[in-house]
Amino acid sequence: MFGIDRRVLALALARMADAVGNSFLIVVLPVYIASGAVSGDTFGLAEAMVTGIVLSLFGFLNSFTQPFAGRISDRTGKRKVFILLGLAILAVTNVAYAFAESYVSLVVIRALQGVGVAFTIPCTIALVNELATTNTRGGNMGVFNTFRLLGFGLGPIAAGSVVDGGPYDIVGVQLTGFDAAFYFAAVGAFVSYLLVTLLVSDPERTEASAGENFDLAVRGRRGGLDSVFTLGLATLFLAISIALLATIEPMINERLHQGKTWFGLQFAAFVLAQVVLQTPIGRASDRWGRRPFIVAGLVILVPSTLVQGFVNTSVQMLVARLVQGVSGALVFAPALALAGDLAREGQSGTQLSILTMSFGLGTAIGPLASGFLVQFGFAVPFELGAVLAALAALLVYTQVEETVSPGADVRPAPQD
Repeated sequence: MFGIDRRVLALALARMADAVGNSFLIVVLPVYIASGAVSGDTFGLAEAMVTGIVLSLFGFLNSFTQPFAGRISDRTGKRKVFILLGLAILAVTNVAYAFAESYVSLVVIRALQGVGVAFTIPCTIALVNELATTNTRGGNMGVFNTFRLLGFGLGPIAAGSVVDGGPYDIVGVQLTGFDAAFYFAAVGAFVSYLLVTLLVSDPERTEASAGENFDLAVRGRRGGLDSVFTLGLATLFLAISIALLATIEPMINERLHQGKTWFGLQFAAFVLAQVVLQTPIGRASDRWGRRPFIVAGLVILVPSTLVQGFVNTSVQMLVARLVQGVSGALVFAPALALAGDLAREGQSGTQLSILTMSFGLGTAIGPLASGFLVQFGFAVPFELGAVLAALAALLVYTQVEETVSPGADVRPAPQD
C-alpha cells in the first residue's frame, strides 16, 4: 500500500490499538471522578478543578518529556525498546485506574502515563521516519496518522457504551462499567505491545549511527529561524486553533440551540477529514513537495477557525470543522515528512519530538485559552486562533526550506 514498509504498517496498527484504549480515558475519567468512586484530599480545590488537573497533567508531562525521550533513543540508537517500555507503562497504569480510590492516586497514575506515552510517541515517529525514504516519507506519515486518528476517533464512541453496559459477568468475575473500560484500555496497550514485539525491528542504520552531538537549533544556517523549529511553532499554533472548541461546549450548544449529539458530530468532523485525506496528501507531498501543502493548510486554517466564532447554525459549525480538518490534513503528514527529511541520521527522535511536543502542548493550551478568552466575547478565542494560523502560514512561507523537487519520481520503499 503506497510502498509502505510492513513495519510501518505494523506500527500504524499498533498505534491505532493504543489510541483506541487511551482515548477511552478522555471520556471515562471525568465521569469516573464525578461518580463518587474517588474520594480523599482534593488539595483544597474543587472537584472540577482536580478533574482538569488529572486530564491536563498527562498532556503537559507527555509534551515536555518527549524531547528527552527522543534524545535518549537517539543516543542509544534504539527505538523499539523504548516504544515497548512506554506501552508497558500504559498497560499497567490503565489497569491501576480500577484500583484507584483517591485523587492523589489518580494524579500519580496519570503522571506516569504521560511519561510512558512520552517515550512511545517520538520513538514511534522516528522509527516510521527511518523506515522510509525521501520519496515515500509523506505517504508513510500519512498512513501512520490515518490509523492513529481512526483509533482516537473510535475510542470515545465505544467508551460510553462500555461504561453504560456494565456491570459485566466475565467467567464469574464481576466488573463494573468503569472497570471494564479501564481493562479495555489496558488490552489496547497490550495488543500494541504484541504487534511491536512480533512485527517491528530497528533499522540497521539506526543501530549503527545514533546521534552523539545535537542541540535544538532556533536559528537556521542561513539566518532566520531553523526550519524544524519553525514547523514546531506552526504545529503549536495549529493545535491551539483546533483545540479551542472543547472547553466551551456548553456555550456553543446554547448559541446554536443544539444538543450534545450535534457537538459530537462537529468535534468528530475534524477527525473524519483527517482520516480520509492524510494518506493521499502525504503521498502527494512526496511528489510535489512538502511546503506548498503546509502553507495551503495554514492559510485555509485562518478562515475556517475565524468563522467558528460567528456561525449561527449547527450545519455551519459542522462545515467549518470539516474545512478545518482539511487544513489539518494538509499540514500534519507533510510537516512530519519535511522534518524527517531534514533530520540528520540518528537524530530523528530529537528532531521529530519538536513537532510531537508542540502538538501536545497546543492541545493542552487551546482549551485553557478558550476558557479564559470567551469571557471577553464568544468570537474572541476563534479570533486568536485565526491570528495564530496566519502567523504560522507566514513563518512557514518565509522560514522553511523545501526538501522535495516537484514532480519527483516516487518509488516504493524496499520491503524487508
